[in-house]
Amino acid sequence: MGPVRLEAITWERLGDLLADRLLDLEPDDGSPWPRIAFDGAPAARAGDLAQRVSDALRIRGRPSLVVGTEGFLRPASVRLEHGHRDPDSYYEGWLDTGALWREVFGPLEPGGDGRVLPDLWDQDTDRATRSPYVRLPPGGMLLLHGPLLLRHWFPFDLTVHVLLSPGALRRRTPESEHWTLPAFERYEAETAPATVADVLIRADDPRHPAWNG
Repeated sequence: MGPVRLEAITWERLGDLLADRLLDLEPDDGSPWPRIAFDGAPAARAGDLAQRVSDALRIRGRPSLVVGTEGFLRPASVRLEHGHRDPDSYYEGWLDTGALWREVFGPLEPGGDGRVLPDLWDQDTDRATRSPYVRLPPGGMLLLHGPLLLRHWFPFDLTVHVLLSPGALRRRTPESEHWTLPAFERYEAETAPATVADVLIRADDPRHPAWNG
């Protein structure tokens, strides 16, 4: 397969066009809550795009909930069992996938009650956040953002990957976090997120994104 053609766009326009696309999104499993992934390394700032899309959806009269996977990391005693800078642990064991299934995806399955927990664990204090549940009305959308998302079997109805080239990823990742870079190399080799995502956005230059829309 040849390279994907990408067109230059502004972040503002991108948020509007993605929101318009989501308005017609109907989950294949019959759930009344569309679930969208915004996948990207922390340096790609996929969460900013998710929030931009949420704002655009609100203007269009559609509720949504932005959830970041950083609120669903395992406790430090588990997460850092093999040290503070182990890329394999970062890749395989930092995210509490069970909690995400239980507190986020489960309530949005067909027949669910729509009560989603927006976050569970504060990695800075290493304590439960005790955040209240948020009830998404039917038609409301889950906008979940975080790194390495597409390697899991989460029931997304649309996936967005914010791509950084290896050079841009290294430049825009703080030096103290460079130990995570091998995890993203592994992700590229094993999952190829730029190939499997429904929407691809290249953000090497954060001022001038391009996409395959």
